[in-house]
This record gives sequence, structure tokens and C-alpha cells, in this order.
Amino acid sequence: MRRMALIHKATLSPTKVELLAAWLPSRPWYQGEAGAPVERVASYRFDDPEGVVGIETLLVKAGNGPTYQIPVTYRGGPLEGADEWLIGTTEHSALGRRWVYDATGELVYAEALAQAMLTGSGQAQEFMEVDGHLEPRQPSMSITTSNISTDYAEARAVIAILGTDASDPTVIQTDKLTLTIPRVLNHGVTSPGAVLFGTWPGQPASVPLAFANPR
Repeated sequence: MRRMALIHKATLSPTKVELLAAWLPSRPWYQGEAGAPVERVASYRFDDPEGVVGIETLLVKAGNGPTYQIPVTYRGGPLEGADEWLIGTTEHSALGRRWVYDATGELVYAEALAQAMLTGSGQAQEFMEVDGHLEPRQPSMSITTSNISTDYAEARAVIAILGTDASDPTVIQTDKLTLTIPRVLNHGVTSPGAVLFGTWPGQPASVPLAFANPR
């Protein structure tokens, strides 16, 4: 089944980039100066089967620094016990207040990442609602997977996070998989197991975005 993400034509205050500009300097893997201008490079989305949580991975740059990978989730209310993962809140002109979290602390993200990597389902197709009907939106980047094997047949059904190391790379230990997400994107990063790659305008060569290994 084709995954899809519904994008509302709306304004955000503060914007996603403004939220990240305030949050990024507090991360141990941030390599720039506080106050450096942040710009969006590209993004891709996963689908929440329940249709409740928005799941998006943003690639951004701060000043002349490297490209950072920041998976985020969007919720209509605070997630209990997840204050350490909160990036901030924003007012969405169509949906109201949204709570924005660092997705690496969220089970819904780990589930979506595992499914995308280990089934080859990839990113969600994006649609914009225009005058009561849906119009497809061209993605700003593409993702692909490799090294999937039969060893992963059961491992893709992630049901719990056992712990997250928020360093770079960020490592999510789930009940069945170890998921590794580089924060500072680097061509030279390698790891065994299933690999998620990305390409985007100005970056035609594939860059590793995530790795998955059975526990």
C-alpha cells in the first residue's frame, strides 16, 4: 500500500526553521555558532498508520556549517513523559497549536523508520489539499534502501524503545532493532545492515541517512 502524507496549506508561527534555529545550538553535535542563520535544505516524510502524528525528517544547514538531519514529529497535544524530546510549540493556522518533538525519542518514528527501511516502502507520497481536493506535491528529496535480507522479516515490527543515545550518530535501541541516525551527514559514514540513503538537489550522490541491525 502506498504511504501518503496530507500537507495543509497553512502558516506556522514560529516556523519549523525558527524552532530549529533556537534548538540546534543546544545539541552536543552542533558544530556552528549560536545565532547562525538556519536554512532548510530538503525533507522527507513517513506516514503514521493511525493518522495522528506528523513524521518529517528535515535536512538543514546553519551558516556555513554541515548539513544536519533532524527527524521531528508533530502532535496536537503534549506527549506524556517526553519533555526531554520537545523542540517547541508552534501555532498552525489550520490545526491550531502543534507540539514538535525530536522524533528519535518517539516510538512512532522508530516504527515508521523500520518499516520504510526493511520493507522498501520508502517515504510517504505528499498531497496538498487545494479547494477540497488533493493534489500531489513533488518531494524535495528521494530516499532508497539497500542490504535488506530475510533476517529482517520479523525485526521490522518494532513495538518498544528500550533507550536512545542522543549523540551523533543517534542510536535508538528497540526491542528488535538497533537504529542508527547520523545527525551530521557525511558520505564516509558506513555500517553493516540495512541502509537508508538520500539524494536531493545539489547532492546527487547518495548519502547514508540511517542504518538498521537486528539486536
